[in-house]
Amino acid sequence: MQIQGQIIDIRNRRIYAGEITVENKKITSIIEKKHNVKNYILPGFIDAHIHIESSMLVPSEFAKIAVLHGTVATISDPHEIANVLGTAGVYYMIENGKKVPLKFHFGAPSCVPATSFESAGAIIDSDGIKELLASPDIYYLAEMMNYPGVLLNDEEVLKKIQWAKHFNKPVDGHAPGLRGEAVKKYISAGISTDHECFTFEEAEEKLSLGMKVIIREGSAAKNFEALIDLLPEHFENMMFCSDDKHPDDLIISHINSLCARAVAKGIDLFKVLQAACVNPVNHYKMDVGLLKVNDAADFIVVEDLVDFKVKQTYINGELVAEDGESFIKHTPFETPNNFNITSKEISDFKVSGSGSKIRVIEALEGQLITNEIHHQSLIVDGKIVSDTQNDILKMAVVNRYQDTKPAIAFIKNFGLKKGAIASSVAHDCHNIVVVGASDEEICNAVNMIIKNTGGVCAVNGSESKMLPLPVAGIMSDKNGWETGKLYQEVDAMAKELGSNLKAPFMTLSFMALLVIPDLKLSDKGLFSGNSFSFVDLEII
Repeated sequence: MQIQGQIIDIRNRRIYAGEITVENKKITSIIEKKHNVKNYILPGFIDAHIHIESSMLVPSEFAKIAVLHGTVATISDPHEIANVLGTAGVYYMIENGKKVPLKFHFGAPSCVPATSFESAGAIIDSDGIKELLASPDIYYLAEMMNYPGVLLNDEEVLKKIQWAKHFNKPVDGHAPGLRGEAVKKYISAGISTDHECFTFEEAEEKLSLGMKVIIREGSAAKNFEALIDLLPEHFENMMFCSDDKHPDDLIISHINSLCARAVAKGIDLFKVLQAACVNPVNHYKMDVGLLKVNDAADFIVVEDLVDFKVKQTYINGELVAEDGESFIKHTPFETPNNFNITSKEISDFKVSGSGSKIRVIEALEGQLITNEIHHQSLIVDGKIVSDTQNDILKMAVVNRYQDTKPAIAFIKNFGLKKGAIASSVAHDCHNIVVVGASDEEICNAVNMIIKNTGGVCAVNGSESKMLPLPVAGIMSDKNGWETGKLYQEVDAMAKELGSNLKAPFMTLSFMALLVIPDLKLSDKGLFSGNSFSFVDLEII
């Protein structure tokens, strides 16, 4: 196969008219050649940190959509399914990913569960990490979220990092807001990246200490604007990622849109593409071609270098997408799960109170971090209830692995005036998380999730919208377009109920993630990420 176009040579900072020859999945020659083809040929885009599960699609269905945007490979942390199904879940993702051409590079999830302060469906200890890292299908130790464990020299945490070093595989980081001597110790343990920086100064400090910073722009967490001005100086040590991207967003764009935004800011094209295409391959030793002779024939054809509209995507010389059509075929897959609870009663969500003030989680648009604020409690018949007038809504986390009493808290900025929204996508243990205007609606939403053994839903009286997620309670058994449509319907209903968050379900899914400060709720109680301990709901 020969293909002509304007070839982008990132390494030598050149663009020239040329022709590429492909034989047996590899590039056998790249020559300069005069022609009139205006399209540009460049290496494929790589998402340098993503949880495929957050797209609510299994890898083979995710691939169908991602290739439309020029994505040829991912660095994928199967942390979400691992919290539900353990190492069996990791192997499920690997095997499903092998059914399609897109090059998934999975890591060994380092924190299953993320902390001891929540209930997960499985545990992966250092022996399990050793087993995973020994596999050629595992490329790295995935994000070390337990940064307190690193700083306090936790033996089990350090063993996991040592196994990564033993197998000569990189260690991904996760240390939002960590600065000064603490981040120096974290990095010195052998941790090489961070995708959690949310300020320019934080990212700049980490870069100065030798850490690679990954600019994240997902469905909820959006750090592009805060960090992108670091790219011109630090382009050799930065990458792009989405981390968590819901199906409706994935249908619209992927890493290609970050390249367009960066170029629109006047950042040098070659520096942008270095971050988007080259750096992940080098850092993770990926099995991905970089438009060189003898490389795998992984490249894309784009219409221009402004919008990066993808005309064609090739993986191992195979045309997998062209002009908005994906050629990746559907392959059947199983739907393993772990849901072991019975339906709940309204009384399960009632909480007694007498104090004048309560701790409230303040959710922040576009951020995973939250604040702790204090607000006057609304007490009716001795019970603390949602205060819709002041947007202080009741929230609950329900253990989905065994029948226990739900944990209750209150949250601000979800904006619901009526009804409730719930999800079994709740990082990282994927228990059921729900926010609602009344105990009755909260109970109805939770029971809808239980009945479907996973999903996201919105309810209001007799009206409801539901996206079932029967694969581990976090992924759909449908294709991306069907899943995206159902998700949009549920999302739209959440907004009709009053939420003004851009992605209410994505934000909701992080409200039980204890390793992101400050105030969060696990199935065991209200938790402060700053003190790394449980705290009382009422302020006495």
